Amino acid sequence: MVAVLTLLIALADWSVGNRASLGVFYILPMVLGATVLNRWETAGLAIVCASLRSCFDIPSPQLEMVLRFIFATLAYAVSALFVTALMSNRRMVEEHLKSVRSEQELRREAEEQLRLLVDSSPAAVITLDGAGVVLGANRAAGSLFAIPENETLKGRAIGEYLPVLSDALALTNMPDGFRTAAQCTARRSNGDVFLAHTWFSSYAVPEGTRLAAIVVDASEELREREEEGLHQLLAGNRIAAAAVSHEVRNLCSAIWVICSSLKEKHDLARDDDFQQLAQLVNGLERIASIDLQRQAHPSLEKIQLQEVLDDLRIVIQADWREAGGAIRWRSPASSPMVLAERHGLLQSFLNLAQNSHRAVQECSTRELSIVVSRHEQTVRIDFDDTGPGVAAPEQLFTPFQPGSDGTGLGLYISRAVLRSYGGDLRYKPHSHGAGFTVELQAAE
Repeated sequence: MVAVLTLLIALADWSVGNRASLGVFYILPMVLGATVLNRWETAGLAIVCASLRSCFDIPSPQLEMVLRFIFATLAYAVSALFVTALMSNRRMVEEHLKSVRSEQELRREAEEQLRLLVDSSPAAVITLDGAGVVLGANRAAGSLFAIPENETLKGRAIGEYLPVLSDALALTNMPDGFRTAAQCTARRSNGDVFLAHTWFSSYAVPEGTRLAAIVVDASEELREREEEGLHQLLAGNRIAAAAVSHEVRNLCSAIWVICSSLKEKHDLARDDDFQQLAQLVNGLERIASIDLQRQAHPSLEKIQLQEVLDDLRIVIQADWREAGGAIRWRSPASSPMVLAERHGLLQSFLNLAQNSHRAVQECSTRELSIVVSRHEQTVRIDFDDTGPGVAAPEQLFTPFQPGSDGTGLGLYISRAVLRSYGGDLRYKPHSHGAGFTVELQAAE
């Protein structure tokens, strides 16, 4: 089309002759060619059009002809380049508009997914302004704070329900991007009080400080934890009482043997003081003979030993890291199942680990090795540390022993607890450090 249009203009210019010049019409093929030609091809076309114009132009001096040729070439090239720039800008605008529309669509999808996530979340999600007024809340927030169905939490002051958030907004030196968690007491609209776990963060907008928070009801967790703690306390008390009762019964038997010997040697059968002493011994033995051992046995269950050891690692690893020590863990590829009670077993392991932690405080090497091994009907857990060792191993499991950090009941009760599971706790002598072996019944 460019070639045909150029040829037609040249023929028309030739037919007019010297009477007029139609060179201005060469702009049309230049504009049309700019849509399909590159810059060098456009420059070549401008030279061709300028040459045709010169061939059929009105006669004039040589210098003027040269100047007209140069100016015509520049005019044709500039007009074509102007069209090229317009088309390039148009393409850029279209691509930018397409990119903006794509970003808007992605943003709209992300906002929709975020809105669905927040609305379907079982945790309460709320946003607050600087005055502590709720700007937005999901459905779980209305349920958590017992807001009536025909009402909404939006627009209410959060201080009535969760004072910790309003207190956080009242801080004058709160930095931007402040993030923290809190466990506090919250209140529902009907006056009920519950334990709330709250995670919140602040952010800045042109209107001022804003705060976003996630809130969950931890009342059930608190109840379960306290009930389990009470259960463990009662079970531990029964086990301790049964163990102490056994020791008292042994002492009573020894005292009775001595009393019998004294009665035969010194003829004290009719002595009133001796008779009262014998009655006291009999009474103490009856008290110690109460069948606490039967009540002390907990309901055993099959538990995964590795899960208990994982809980133990979470509890003790921070203390050992702060002390500059290390814990070595070794266990079989397949974790064995044992017969025990989860919390009591964890407390026994924790007592052994804490004893080792105290023992290595003054040592240059602070290490604790916990090795699990499987045998025919039992599972053995060895606790070995790099401490100074035990000076009097024969007194380890003696209650109320002198020189202990507390009452001297830790190892005594731990062994009683493990024996109530059908297991045992023994001391292993070492050339350096101390070692204890826990044996449990295998559940398979």
